[in-house]
Amino acid sequence: MIRAARIGIDVGGTNTDAVVVRERSVLASHKTPTTGDVTSGVVTAVRGVLSSSGVPVTAVGGVMIGTTHFTNAVLERKHLSPVGVIRVALPSAAALPPFTDWPDDLQKIVGGNSFMVRGGYKYDGEVADDLDEAAVVECVRKFKRAGLRSVAISGLFSPIHDAMERRVQNIVEQELPDARVTVSSTIGRIGLLDRENAAILNASLAALSTKVVASLKEAFTGLGIDAPMFISQNDGTLMSDSFVAKYPVLTFASGPTNSMRGAGFLSGLDDGIVVDIGGTTTDIGVLTQGFPRESYMASNLGGVLTNFRMPDLLVLGLGGGSLVAQCDDGMRIGPESVGFELIDRAMVFGGQTLTATDLAVAAGYADIGDASLVRKLPKKTVSEGVACMHRIVEEGIDRMKTSAAPSPVVLVGGGSVLIDHALEGVSEVVLPEHAGVANAVGATIAKVSGEVDRVFSYERIGRDASLKVAKEAAVERALAAGAAAGSVEVLEVEELPVAYVPGGAVRVRVKAAGDIGDVSSEGHMT
Repeated sequence: MIRAARIGIDVGGTNTDAVVVRERSVLASHKTPTTGDVTSGVVTAVRGVLSSSGVPVTAVGGVMIGTTHFTNAVLERKHLSPVGVIRVALPSAAALPPFTDWPDDLQKIVGGNSFMVRGGYKYDGEVADDLDEAAVVECVRKFKRAGLRSVAISGLFSPIHDAMERRVQNIVEQELPDARVTVSSTIGRIGLLDRENAAILNASLAALSTKVVASLKEAFTGLGIDAPMFISQNDGTLMSDSFVAKYPVLTFASGPTNSMRGAGFLSGLDDGIVVDIGGTTTDIGVLTQGFPRESYMASNLGGVLTNFRMPDLLVLGLGGGSLVAQCDDGMRIGPESVGFELIDRAMVFGGQTLTATDLAVAAGYADIGDASLVRKLPKKTVSEGVACMHRIVEEGIDRMKTSAAPSPVVLVGGGSVLIDHALEGVSEVVLPEHAGVANAVGATIAKVSGEVDRVFSYERIGRDASLKVAKEAAVERALAAGAAAGSVEVLEVEELPVAYVPGGAVRVRVKAAGDIGDVSSEGHMT
C-alpha cells in the first residue's frame, strides 16, 4: 500500500487548496490563488503545504488531485479537439443523428464529421444487425483526410454487449495508429444519445487531458515527489493518471464530490446532508454510506445532455461574495457575486460593496477582515440579511431531503462562516475542523471504483448468474482503474425491471471500489 503521507489538491476556479494527510489526521493545509496555467498554482500550493507540515518529499506516498480544468474547457469552449463520430446503429437509430440538440457554438468546434453505419445489438445482447465493416473503414479514411485524430464510437445497446464497438475501435486504430479513441460503453449508461454525447465530449478532451496529466507529472517530478498521481472523478473515487488521460470527462463535478467525501471524513458521518458554501455558490448534496448520492437524471454539461454517473447536487446562488440588495419584496442575496474579488470589493476589506460576508461579520459571528468597517451597517439590514441567508440554506436542505425527519448537516467550504444559527429540519449542524479545505481532504481519502450498468434476461440466465456477471465486471473495472487486487468490494447493487420488454429483462447497476494499488518500479498499477 502507499506510504503514510498523502497530498490532496483541489484546483478551484478561485483558489487551489492543498493538504497533507497521514492516516486520519490532517497535518497541514495551504491555500493559494489558482493560476491560468493551473500547474504553477499547484506547485505553489504543494510547496506551501509541505513546508507547513514538515513532511519531506520522500515521505509522500501519493498525490490526489481534484480539478475543474476539463469542465472549464467545455464551459469556456477552449482547448477542445474536433471529433470524428461513428455510430453503429443503422437502421434502428437513424432518426436522430449525432450532435442532435448540441449548442451551435460547441458543435462548430467539435462536430462536422459524424457517420452512422449498420450494426448494433438488442436490449438482451442479441445482434440486431451485423456490423458493416467496409462502411467503418470508409468513415475512418474520411477522418484521416480531414486530419482528425480524436474519435468517438457509439453503438446500439453497447453497454450490454460491446463487441461491435471494440471491433470498430480496432479498425480505427489500424487505419489511424495515432488516434485517441473513446468507446461509449466505457463511459455512459444504456441510453444511446446521451451516452454518445458523453463519448464525444470525452474524445474532444483527449488531447488536453494527455497534456495536463504530463504537465502535472512533470511538476511533481520537479518538486522531487516520486509517488503515484491520481485524479478525482465525480463519484467520489479516484483514477490513475493513465486512466484519466483516457477518460477526462469522468472528472466533471469532482470538486463538489470531493467536498462531500471530505465532509464525511472530517465529521465522522457516513450519512447526512453536506452544505458546501464557496465564494459564489452553495452546493448541497447527500452522503449515503460515505459516498455522494448519485443523480439518475440526464446531466447538462455545457448545454449537452449526458447520462454517465454524476452526483445529485442542488446549486444555490449563495456564497461569501454574494451581493446584498434591498428590493421591494425584501432582502435579496445573490446570485450575483464578487467572486474572487472578495478581498478587494467587500466592505470588511475596505471595499464599497455589501456582501454576504460583511453581514456575517457585522452580526458578530464571523471573524474575517476588519469588523470596524461594518459596524455602522443598519441593524435591520444585518438581521434581515442573516435571516435571508439561513432561509436560503434551509430551503435547499429541504429540497434535497427524502423524508420530513430531521437530518444531520455538515457545513464545509470557505463560506461556511455564513451560517451560525440553528436550521429548521436539521437534527444537528456540524462544522468540522479544516472545513475550509474539505475538498482537498476528500481527494486524499478516495478509493478507486468501477461501475457496470447492463440489462439482463433473468428468465434466460437467472438472477444469481446475472448478478454474478455484473459484480465481476464492476470489480474488473475497478482493478483496471488502479484498485489494489484483493481490496475491491461491491458497494451498491441495484435491480430495476424493464417494463414492456419480454424475457424478464432487468437493468442491473453495480458499483465496486477498492484501495489504491501499489505502483511497480515501471510505474504500472498492481
